[in-house]
Amino acid sequence: MNIVVIAAVLPAFVLLYYIWRRDKYQQEPVKQLLKGFGFGVLATVVAAPLEILLQQLGLAFANPQTWFAAAWNAFFGVALVEEGVKLFFLWLLLRKNPYFDEHMDGVVYAVAVGMGFAAAENISYLFTYIDQWRTLALSRAVFSVPGHFMFAVAMGYYYSVHHFDSSSSKIMILLMPILLHGIFDSLLMMSDVTPEWGGVLWFAFVVFCLTLPGMANRKIDSLLSRDKKDRDNPLIKF
Repeated sequence: MNIVVIAAVLPAFVLLYYIWRRDKYQQEPVKQLLKGFGFGVLATVVAAPLEILLQQLGLAFANPQTWFAAAWNAFFGVALVEEGVKLFFLWLLLRKNPYFDEHMDGVVYAVAVGMGFAAAENISYLFTYIDQWRTLALSRAVFSVPGHFMFAVAMGYYYSVHHFDSSSSKIMILLMPILLHGIFDSLLMMSDVTPEWGGVLWFAFVVFCLTLPGMANRKIDSLLSRDKKDRDNPLIKF
């Protein structure tokens, strides 16, 4: 049991440590990161019943049979719910946080919430399919956890840009992670609906996943560049 739990949470902590180290000008207190991680765990508790409720109300499909149903589930039944709940907990974490004083901080805290969510989701999946936990742990460490990391980077980026510069619309804070998450899940769900297209869809999925790290790094570098300019400005205090 301990090994399964470690396999579930280790990838999330590795990526959280990575983003914390990328914040090279003023790293966030570990206590705040753990608080964000805990909020991410709570987010799974909130998101799961909401996803079930949408299915019970007929607003999402329990077993999609077409590409449209799969895409609808991916965007509306999963991505909107999960990213919306994560954004709510990120807002709770940052609204009175005195350490949120640099652009990069938005990404760090968003990743903390996202990794808490990913770790809790991993535990749920691994114990649900305990007979396949090794294969599942590996596949989720390669795809699902990094996926949540990328969605969180997008959310944190737009959160910070709007908060500090007001140079982007509020809607982008939620819209971009929903778009990325929705495409990610759509390709997987569509491959389940039409196995004969599985190879093509998996190829598209892998290509999509390979584009995400570059996007995330560009956004991180952009925020670090803004923070450097702020630090060089004597009128801004930290």
